[in-house]
Amino acid sequence: MYTIKTYIKRLSVLSLVTLFLCACTDSSSEKNLLKYVNPFIGNADNGHTFPGACLPFGLIQASPQSGNWSWRYCSGYNWDDEYMVGFAQTHLNGTGVPDLGDIRMFPFCKGTMDKDFKSRYNRESQQAIPGYYSVELTDADVKVELTATHRTAFHRYTFMQDTPARIYIDLTGGLSNKPASHPRRRAVNASMVEMPDDRTIIGANRVKAWVERNVYYVIQFNKPYKVIRQESGQDSPTRELVLEFDRKQGENIQAKIGLSTVSIEGAKASLEKENAGWNFDAIKASAGEVWNHLLSRVQVQGTEVQKTVFYTSLYHLYIQPNDITDTDGRYRGVNDSIAQSTGGAYYSTFSLWDTYRAAHPLYTILLPERVDGMVQSMIAHAKVQGYLPIWALWGKENYCMIGNHAIPVVVDAYLKGFRGFDVEEAYQAVKNSSTVNHQKSDWGIYTKYGYYPYDLIKEESVSRTLESTYDDYCVAQMAKALGKETDYASFSERAAFYKNLFDPETGLMRGKDSQGTWRTPFNPFLLSHAGTSGGDFTEGNAWQYTWHVQHDINGLIDLIGGKEKFVTKLDSLFFLDTQAENTGFVLDVTGLIGQYAHGNEPSHHVAYLYNYADRKDRTQELIRDIFDRFYLPKPDGLCGNDDCGQMSAWYIFSAMGFYPVDPISGEYVLGAPQIEKVTLSLPAGKTFTVEARNLSQKNKYVESVELNGQPLTGLTIRHQDIMNGGQLVFTMKAAMH
Repeated sequence: MYTIKTYIKRLSVLSLVTLFLCACTDSSSEKNLLKYVNPFIGNADNGHTFPGACLPFGLIQASPQSGNWSWRYCSGYNWDDEYMVGFAQTHLNGTGVPDLGDIRMFPFCKGTMDKDFKSRYNRESQQAIPGYYSVELTDADVKVELTATHRTAFHRYTFMQDTPARIYIDLTGGLSNKPASHPRRRAVNASMVEMPDDRTIIGANRVKAWVERNVYYVIQFNKPYKVIRQESGQDSPTRELVLEFDRKQGENIQAKIGLSTVSIEGAKASLEKENAGWNFDAIKASAGEVWNHLLSRVQVQGTEVQKTVFYTSLYHLYIQPNDITDTDGRYRGVNDSIAQSTGGAYYSTFSLWDTYRAAHPLYTILLPERVDGMVQSMIAHAKVQGYLPIWALWGKENYCMIGNHAIPVVVDAYLKGFRGFDVEEAYQAVKNSSTVNHQKSDWGIYTKYGYYPYDLIKEESVSRTLESTYDDYCVAQMAKALGKETDYASFSERAAFYKNLFDPETGLMRGKDSQGTWRTPFNPFLLSHAGTSGGDFTEGNAWQYTWHVQHDINGLIDLIGGKEKFVTKLDSLFFLDTQAENTGFVLDVTGLIGQYAHGNEPSHHVAYLYNYADRKDRTQELIRDIFDRFYLPKPDGLCGNDDCGQMSAWYIFSAMGFYPVDPISGEYVLGAPQIEKVTLSLPAGKTFTVEARNLSQKNKYVESVELNGQPLTGLTIRHQDIMNGGQLVFTMKAAMH
């Protein structure tokens, strides 16, 4: 269990930076992997992770909140804050936009609070392991403990004073990036609250922040309450409550909260089937067992620091996508209709612009039993919406980001042999998503010009073009596999549109208007972001997006002028520190090495591109540099938003020594492993082991690679090589010769 005291005791002298290290109170067995998960990693700076309690892919994320109404609080909590304002039941992991934060509760002893419901807290008292969180609120004089089941949150409050216990509840509030005074901040479009007895509160909200959605809840207490304050608003009969509980000395107050997207009856069923009693410790233990079982699919041999970062990355990867079904399989979908999941789960929280790159390919290795359900969920979404999800939250579409990167996820699953979905339905959804106009995709303009002209598409014209060409390539590959030759030819032609925006004079991708004229003046260092700054790029600049040709690296090398010039250009990316005066919101562009931005996903494959130009050594030394700088076991140890597990997935793949540069290719480009030994437990009792012999701080280069005892001389390892089981051995050395 991670505590602040263990951070302080183990201030690192290990390498290059000061690290916070933590220990688990239960260290009885190496098989207990919970001790290596530090939920505080990424809680500070812009990691936007949360430390609270959840289950893998669960609907519930019970976690503390320390603020609201800004980008700082996308997860509701920031490590650096002095105060906490309560404990809500739903949160996002590492996103760049806030939402959720439903049903915020704040316990306090009578006499400690007035009307400002916030409290300082004892940092050294904070504890967090998968499925459990606790903290002592010093002003409120309460110890708070949280655990969770898939659809319910469980709170236990220990009050330090011998006075009546009180709980403030914000029933309709939640997280938003609009200031509290903003007229379009989080809206409550409908609300109802009932108190059927003195231990229960039930209700429903129709709320809108990032998406508009329905929240149904049932709150149960282990002791009777009386309402001592009730606040209402114009749009809600009851917005806030203060409850008081009589209790004997030493008795705690417990609260259980069941949620549903469908109905109050669904929320009740969640409590009845998942959390019927009042045994907090049993629920906590069960949550830990679920997490430990899943984490145990990967066994890591390395330093304590390496295990901590690796298993925390695995933990963050498994928080989402979230299964939003009720216990009977029902869910509320994209058009508000209630549907029945045919596969037992309906997944949402798809941050696909981020996660198609490495998170979803990693699920195909580590969680193959869930992949069909994820694809089924995307197809169900497309049947209603007309095209695959772009960024789905609680079954709703928020249209955030560009391209439609559910396409590579579906195509990757099909090409890897997953068949737990209707293939023709899947292909039609994939094709429709690249032919039916929607939000940021105007296919008439795109196909007429062979790119998005910046005078017709006012924002992100270059980024939209490049992202779309990758999706086109994916459609083409599925069409080819299905024998649809006309579609294969058409989408293959579109996949080459990236060449139309390559400017040979600057050697960079550059905006072009409908007359074929390059954007002038052109500042390749100028960062831009949709909705705030105009410009031709999405959370980036020309230097960062020029490399966004994941499907045709050799074609990009030819455009730049051959391998030698390609290497020189790549070197410039990592060496140029020039910063232009930026416009609008560009806080996502972080983790900089020159112009390379590891904190933002379009850069994630770029370090591996040196391999294609015969400079594997540069890939290998850059991976070590990224590890040493940007993945540290402390609250500000992530250099950017975790983005629903994508930052974590990059770490896991790269630690093992390979990465999916082209996520649907069925191949992983070799890099340099960063951990001594990793063993993956695979279906049918198979295992795949990656070993880095002679690995050390000095030995960061690869001398040779063997797969099952045979030399591996190419650039990649195949997906099937991994799933067949076996051994991949890297022999490391100090310098390239």
